[in-house]
Amino acid sequence: QVQLVESGGGLVQAGGALRLSCAASGVTFRHNPMGWFRQAPGKERELVAIISRGGTYATYADSVKGRFTISRDNAKNTVDLQMNNLKPEDTATYYCAARGGTRYSVSYHASDYDYWGQGTQVTVSS
Repeated sequence: QVQLVESGGGLVQAGGALRLSCAASGVTFRHNPMGWFRQAPGKERELVAIISRGGTYATYADSVKGRFTISRDNAKNTVDLQMNNLKPEDTATYYCAARGGTRYSVSYHASDYDYWGQGTQVTVSS
């Protein structure tokens, strides 16, 4: 059974930082892109950051560039999201996602990701 389990969410004041972690089990994702998406109430799920299978390529939503950093450890089958200088508009449920099987290329679309975590809530107070 494939599982992605996020941790590290919480309540933080504006300007603060959080680090989200996602641990995968049941299959290795070392050959697949992984990413973080978020969804705020009443809004569609949006891409936050994605990282290539080798970790050499990463891309970010414009709204988080310069503040968030995605990283992965293929030996541990994990992907992290370091979030600095958080803003109230970053408040959302954050989801870890991974492409599976032979889908090796990076995609910016949530519909192209095969596996999802249950989500972790991030709340930024002003």
